Amino acid sequence: MSLLIGTNLSGPLAWGAVIAAMLILAGVICTLYRLVVGKTLPDRVVALDLLSMLLTALLVLFSLAVEEGAYLDAALAMALVSFLATVAFARYVERRDGRRPKAGQRIAKPGKRIDG
Repeated sequence: MSLLIGTNLSGPLAWGAVIAAMLILAGVICTLYRLVVGKTLPDRVVALDLLSMLLTALLVLFSLAVEEGAYLDAALAMALVSFLATVAFARYVERRDGRRPKAGQRIAKPGKRIDG
């Protein structure tokens, strides 16, 4: 009899999969809290990135449990898309806050002033 219903896993691998799934779900809950309660937009962007990575890990774990390689392809695609989404969010936050220097603008080193 397998520990996980509908899977072929049994023994220590099944227990490891159950413990890993519980830890990932605990991480998802904590990340959802940060996503909802985050004070700044960068906090929420980081939480969204972490959430996508945790869900990717859960998809990989599911692929292991059901012994189906197609879910690994889906996890890889999800990881790539979430990386691109994080880069897009970061650019949006950067432009929204006006931190991006304009062409020809000099940037001061930390602790130094630029006069002129």
